[in-house]
Amino acid sequence: MYVVFEDDGSFKAEKIHSEADSTLQVESVSGKRSKIKRNAVIFTFDGIEPQTMLEQARATSEDIDLQFLWECAPQDEFSAQDMALEYVGHEPSITEKTAILLRLHSAPAYFHRKGKGHYKAAPADILQAALAALEKKQRQAEQQQAWTNAMLAGTLPEDLRDAARTFLIRPDKNTLQWKAFEKALDESGKSAETLLLELGVYPHALALHLDRFLKQHFPKGTEVPELDIPAIPALPSSDVLAYSIDDISTTEIDDALSATHIDGDLYRIGVHIAAPALVVTRDSDLDKLARNRMSTLYMPGDKIPMQSDSLISMFSLDAGRPVPALSLYVTANIATGEIHETVTRAETVTIRENLRLDDLLDQVTREALEDPAAELPYAELFRPLWQLGQHLKTAREQVRGKPESNNRTEYTFRLHGPANDPESRIELIPRQRNAPLDQIVAEYMILANTQWGGYLNEHGLPGVYRSQQMGRTRMSTHPLPHESIGVPQYAWCTSPLRRYVDLVNQRQILAAAEHGVSARLVAPFKPKDADLYAIIGAFESQYTLWHEFQSRLERYWCLRWLTQQSRSSLHGTFIRDNLVRLEEIPLVIEVNGVPELERNDRMIINVRGTDELSLHIDAEYAGLAQADTEAAAT
Repeated sequence: MYVVFEDDGSFKAEKIHSEADSTLQVESVSGKRSKIKRNAVIFTFDGIEPQTMLEQARATSEDIDLQFLWECAPQDEFSAQDMALEYVGHEPSITEKTAILLRLHSAPAYFHRKGKGHYKAAPADILQAALAALEKKQRQAEQQQAWTNAMLAGTLPEDLRDAARTFLIRPDKNTLQWKAFEKALDESGKSAETLLLELGVYPHALALHLDRFLKQHFPKGTEVPELDIPAIPALPSSDVLAYSIDDISTTEIDDALSATHIDGDLYRIGVHIAAPALVVTRDSDLDKLARNRMSTLYMPGDKIPMQSDSLISMFSLDAGRPVPALSLYVTANIATGEIHETVTRAETVTIRENLRLDDLLDQVTREALEDPAAELPYAELFRPLWQLGQHLKTAREQVRGKPESNNRTEYTFRLHGPANDPESRIELIPRQRNAPLDQIVAEYMILANTQWGGYLNEHGLPGVYRSQQMGRTRMSTHPLPHESIGVPQYAWCTSPLRRYVDLVNQRQILAAAEHGVSARLVAPFKPKDADLYAIIGAFESQYTLWHEFQSRLERYWCLRWLTQQSRSSLHGTFIRDNLVRLEEIPLVIEVNGVPELERNDRMIINVRGTDELSLHIDAEYAGLAQADTEAAAT
């Protein structure tokens, strides 16, 4: 004896193996046994193998005209067996009954299910609407498949041209366009980025990298709106000779230095920082703009500023005009490094000159700085800054317990052409991190950030501090030691045109400088201000995203450099496992076939190919870079 029963929305026909009061044990043609409830049984039969019967019933059901079957159906609820009797006009066979059951079940638009083996014909108006919907769905499926086929053939359908630009960032997955694209991805086995490039949605990998990031983080565009800027309050004037020292590409000049001789070895060193916080007050429109962006975003050949051009122009420490500044004056003996006094005040400073590192690196050497008889440009500035700076550095290294390691080469990415054109020529300009001018600038920025961090704490004001303890770096609203720098506290204060937390800290410092012991009452942020914690969280998250994107584009332009220079061989130094730091471009890559080596062993690497989409370099080990083989790396 056999049964037809429903199992998880489909129908099966199997042999009865055993029976109980409310259950049956059935056996499939493969011999698998399973237990079913007796009320799941629709038909019982004998005389024909169940698998044969089911195959014949399926074939028969496909020939049954649905419209005619619907017209034959009664208006009330009916069973499949009753419908089979009505349809065939005689006592139906098990095959005919099962065929009718399968056909009824396959057409929910025509027949509404009312229970096990029972149905009801859909009313005419509902059927018409359902058939129209089915027809529309069929047309959509055909259209979707046509789009998929076109993309698999390498053609982007015109109807997908606009939508395709959304496929990398928050695509509408309910649209036919996306479903067609998703099916093309499944059938081709390609990534979305690869297929979009092949279809010409993006002209090149650089456009894809840029568009994906900008659409996600700057959906309204990167232009900074020009907002009304309040008048700068009256400030006292300083007569110091101050100079900025920056890379040639720097346009937002945040900082400048001065050195004024007092007597003998006693100097007054000035660190002068642009002061936009004088007008960018908390919760103003200018503040909301800066807080939304959190930082200027840098990329090779381009940047997206945090502030408007007008505000940057007003506060950038450009030479030849009086500009508002927050100044830290340190009176110190440059021979001993002893600091006698520190003073903080807001004032206007006239920058004597905007010095550029590119023009001075070859002239401002350690030897020239330490030899009073040697020729040195701007000697009255650089020699006292260098001398005191070395004492400051030594003091920090004593706290650190070891000298700082700054021997790694840094690179400036200089593009000759548009930043969005991969054909623009990329120039990688190396510079040692421990070059004297870099040391001077770094040392006095550390000094200002350390002193001002302590200054805020002395006045009972919170700020945004950056600390490092036990190898863990974190940001907080109160001072903690920064072990890797070797200072008791460190607050970012020296880049308020480019970094939002520096702008926040500058507001606090200005309040302390103006109001002294009363600053706690009037400062923009009071102790335990919850909004300050929110700023820290948002800044850390966004600053990380900005840095990752900058690194990604720098890696892209490194690959373009390899292509433009036609380089197939490079030098590198071994780090560990198969990780190698390249010497001529700022990249760490994985290299195939690296043997066991000592850290910093130099090697020659063969470049077999690059992928500007995945930013991968296919490289293999070619041997140690001995003196007689180094010429092979060309």
